Amino acid sequence: MVTCIVGINWGDEGKGRVADLLSRDMDIVCRCQGTSEARHTVVNERGSFMLNQLPSGILYGGVCCIMGDGMYIQPDRLNEEITRLRDAGVDISPENLKISRRAALVLPGLTATQMRLLLETRDRLCMGDLTDVEMLAEHLNALADAFRRYGGKPNMSAWSACCRRYTALFGDYIADTGAYLYDAEHAGKRILLESQSGALRDKDFGVFPYGSPTNCLAAYTPIGAGMPGVRLSRVVGVMKAYSACHGDGPFPAEITGEEATYFRELGQEDEDGATPRRVGGFDAVASRYGVRLQGVDAIALTKLDAVSFLPQIPICVAYEVDGKRVTDFPTPSALRRAKPIYEYVDGWNCDISGCRAFADLPVQAIIYIRYLEELVGAPITYVSVGAERDAYIRDSVKAEIQ
Repeated sequence: MVTCIVGINWGDEGKGRVADLLSRDMDIVCRCQGTSEARHTVVNERGSFMLNQLPSGILYGGVCCIMGDGMYIQPDRLNEEITRLRDAGVDISPENLKISRRAALVLPGLTATQMRLLLETRDRLCMGDLTDVEMLAEHLNALADAFRRYGGKPNMSAWSACCRRYTALFGDYIADTGAYLYDAEHAGKRILLESQSGALRDKDFGVFPYGSPTNCLAAYTPIGAGMPGVRLSRVVGVMKAYSACHGDGPFPAEITGEEATYFRELGQEDEDGATPRRVGGFDAVASRYGVRLQGVDAIALTKLDAVSFLPQIPICVAYEVDGKRVTDFPTPSALRRAKPIYEYVDGWNCDISGCRAFADLPVQAIIYIRYLEELVGAPITYVSVGAERDAYIRDSVKAEIQ
C-alpha cells in the first residue's frame, strides 16, 4: 500500500505534523522532492524538530526512511540536521536512512540562480557519483564548464575536497532506493510518500511565476520517490483551518493589519522569527482547486484550534474578478485582480486542544468542518487541535456524528 501526503494550498499547511501522525503506521517513509529550504515541523515528547531534508518517519524506531530521487540534497546541511537529531537521542544509521543514488547533490557556494540553472540541466552531480571516483571526476569537470557558462568561477580543488568529505559522511547511506521501494511495495510493505510545498506552488499548475522549480502534485510523488510505475493507494491532502502563504504572488484571501497579527499569533505563524507570513480566512476557491489537482481521497485539517476564539470565522467562498463573481480558480493574471467574497460562520469560543474524537468537539466546530468539506468536495478525516503529538482527531466526522 502506497500513501502520499501533499499540500492543498501554498505550502506550509502542516504536512510534517500529518506525516508524523501517519508514519507510526508505516514501514517506509520517503521524502520525494525538495531542498533544505523545505521545513516540516514535528513536535513530540523529545521536543520540537525542524526537518528540512530528512523524512518525518526518522523520529520513529523501526521505520526505514528514504531520501528519494527527486531531492536536491545539500550534504553539509543534511549532516547538521542529522547531528541535531542524534544529539536529541534519535538513532540514525544506514539501517534506517537510505539516500537515493539518483538524488541531486548541491555543492556549497552556489547562488540560488546558479543552483536552479544547474539542477535544470544535465550538468549536475548525483549522490551516486560520490561512490564512483572516475565518474565523479568526469562529472565535476562537466559541472565546472556549465558553471562558467552561467557566470561562475568554479573552485575545483574545493569541490573535490567537499566530495571526498561527503563520501566519508554518506557513502554507506547511498543506495538504489528505487529498487528497494519496488521490492518493498511488491512485498506488501506500507509506504508513505512525503511531498514538498503545495498544489498552488506546482511548477506547471501553480501560480506562475511564483511556483517551485519542482512538481508538487500527488501524481509526481511516485516519480520523485523512484517508483514511477506504482499506483497510489491513497492521497491525503493537508490544509489549514485558515489561509497562510509564505512568499510573493497573488493571495486573494489575504488579511492585513491588526486582524492579520491576531491570526499569526493564534497560529504561531512567526515563531521562527522570519518574515511575517501572510494570512487570511479559509480560501474555498483555492482549496477546491488544490483538492482537484491532488486527487485527494482524505483531508487532514490542521490548526483548527487557532480559530477557536474568533467570534466570527471568515471563509472566502468566491472571488470578484472584474465585477463578476468567480468560484473557479482563475488564471494567474486574473488572480492578481481577484477580491475575496467572504461569508462568516460563528466561532465556538472554547479550548478544543483536549478533544480526541469528533463527538468531543463543540457543535459550531463540527458545523465549520462540515461546511469546509462541502466547499472543497472531499472528506476531512484528520483534524489537529494542538501542537502536541497526540492532539489530533482521526476518522470521518460523518461516520462519527450522525
